[in-house]
Formats: sequence, structure tokens, C-alpha cells
Amino acid sequence: MSESQVELNENRRKNLGQFAELLPEVFKEVRSQATEVYRDGALSAKVKRLMAMAIALGAGCRNCILGQTMYALETGATKEEILELISVVVSMRGTTGVAESLRVIQLLDELGKL
Repeated sequence: MSESQVELNENRRKNLGQFAELLPEVFKEVRSQATEVYRDGALSAKVKRLMAMAIALGAGCRNCILGQTMYALETGATKEEILELISVVVSMRGTTGVAESLRVIQLLDELGKL
């Protein structure tokens, strides 16, 4: 993977801002739902973000993988927790789990987290 994951994430955030400008009511509803879903409850926000990250890896959604990885880090997920999550994804998804997880490995490396 030669493309910078940090740059892809910055582009994702820029495009999300443009989405919010073009579809403000839709964005407001999506943001409101996410605020509610990812708040601490029976599960912590960090656990929920790690779960979302695993689902994104399984789905192979590049933007989701980058976004959920960043959110997981922001909620306090450690490198060790993320690597363990990757091992579960690989257990469930096999080589496609490995392939998608390379994006996370590279992002963590670019962020100086490895």
C-alpha cells in the first residue's frame, strides 16, 4: 500500500465536511445518531468504536476503517487492543481480514503508534 493512510483520512474528513454542507439535515441526523450510539453505556465508547472498527474491517469499507480507527484511538484504544482486534478479524475473515488490516497497520505506523 503506497498511498498515505493519513492523507486518505484527511481527504475523508474533507469530503465529510462537504457532505455536511451539501446535505446539512441528513448530516445532522447521522451525527445525532452516532452521538447517541457511541456514548458510554453498558459498553464504553471505546469498546463500541473497537466493535465498529472490526465491522468496518469485515465489510472492507476504507473510509469506515480509517474513521473508526481514528475514533478508537481518540477514545483511548491502545495499539495492543487494536492488534488484538485485528487478530479476531483475521480469525473470522481469513486473508481478506489480513488485507484490510494492512491499512490499519500502515495508519498506526504513519501516526507513530507502532
